[in-house]
Amino acid sequence: QVQLVESGGGLVQAGSSLRLSCAVSGRTLSSVGMAWFRQAPGKERVPGKEREFVAAHGWTGDTNYADSVRGRFTISRDNAKSTVYLQMTSLKPEDTATYYCAATKDWGIASVTSNNYFFWGQGTQVTVSS
Repeated sequence: QVQLVESGGGLVQAGSSLRLSCAVSGRTLSSVGMAWFRQAPGKERVPGKEREFVAAHGWTGDTNYADSVRGRFTISRDNAKSTVYLQMTSLKPEDTATYYCAATKDWGIASVTSNNYFFWGQGTQVTVSS
């Protein structure tokens, strides 16, 4: 059974940095695509906008980023540690959300579509104060 466990969230001031981690078990990390999505407060009530794509890392090493985070966030993985990271810099209040780690089935690319991810973590809260 695949399990994803996020950590590293917290309350920070605008302009700060945070690194989120996602520990993966039950799957060989090197063979799956991984991504981070986020859900801002109140967004869960808007159909189709429940979870916003943030960044993805395909099994071949391809990456993809949302325009809103490109240049500020970096997704990476350590297959030996079976962990995926999201390094976030220059944080803004609009980055406030619950951040979710997600995994594809085998040989997944860096997809921006949540429907392509079959395994999800429980989320970690990131709050950025102005």
